[in-house]
Amino acid sequence: MADYKGIKGFNIQTVSSEPANPVLGQMWYNSTLGKLRVGKTQAASWASGGNMTTAREALAGAGTQTAALAFGGLATAFTADSEEYDGSTWTEGNNLNTARTQLGGTGTQTAALAAGGHIHPVNEPTSAISEEYNGTSWTEGNDLNTARYALRECGTQTAGLAVGGHYGPPGYSDSTEAYDGTTWTEGGALGTARYVTGGFGTQTAGAAAGGVGAPSGAVLAVMEEYDGSSWSEVTNAPRNTSGAASWGTQTAGLVVTGSDGPPQNQLTAEAMTYDGTNWSTTTDYPASLRVPGAGMAAPATVGIVFGGGLPSPLVATTNEYSGPSVVGGSVTTS
Repeated sequence: MADYKGIKGFNIQTVSSEPANPVLGQMWYNSTLGKLRVGKTQAASWASGGNMTTAREALAGAGTQTAALAFGGLATAFTADSEEYDGSTWTEGNNLNTARTQLGGTGTQTAALAAGGHIHPVNEPTSAISEEYNGTSWTEGNDLNTARYALRECGTQTAGLAVGGHYGPPGYSDSTEAYDGTTWTEGGALGTARYVTGGFGTQTAGAAAGGVGAPSGAVLAVMEEYDGSSWSEVTNAPRNTSGAASWGTQTAGLVVTGSDGPPQNQLTAEAMTYDGTNWSTTTDYPASLRVPGAGMAAPATVGIVFGGGLPSPLVATTNEYSGPSVVGGSVTTS
């Protein structure tokens, strides 16, 4: 009689504890449990982290799940507040030089980049100010060429990309600017002018998903990719999206929460992933939020989202994302 090895070419391994990194379909016998086990897919999940010191929305973020940075935003007023996260606790850091909301942000906890935003609700609604963070303090650098708010950034402090935004009525911006650590340079224009997009990727491989756009101010599902010089429209997101948190690379990005309007306060908890060609939905965020912050240097599989609005009240919550993984599960028989 043929045995398993004769059929499949190998024996089922006997172990006393679960394998550290099982692969999908792998089988083993756990002698401690007394069960035959197999590698199965575990769905993506969200876990609560420590609350921020200051509840706010329309803030910017940088860093990773264990080393994040939150800065700016709207609390009881426009804020310059900057906070660092170590994987469990937020700690106050040195503030931005200019308080603002709806600013762009990217980079890491020790090398972050902030640009644009609202700096005064009436007298001076748009800003071109750019600042760099070194892990201790913020230093003002050269301004954007085009002042605007509700832009999105991706990339690093020395190779950043600022995309879209709003510069006052009628105000939908198609501007793209590249930053080399010193100077902002105009790049190829977005195919669809818009603001509050979901942005992720790098300076030479960027992505812009959804947003509020021309000509009617509708919430969009349009998706474009950037190659370092020009934008190309690709597969639309599964839903309209604006004001979402987003991070990852052009071939492994994630867009979470925001509005799927109209109207723009029609909020959603849905999370979507992009693999460079196709979109998929993943496990919903724990709450429907508008304009939270995210760790822009995080990989799509291990991200972090913080702050945001419900729309009322503002929240200080932090949630950490773990992508789908392979874990051991018992083999069942029919």
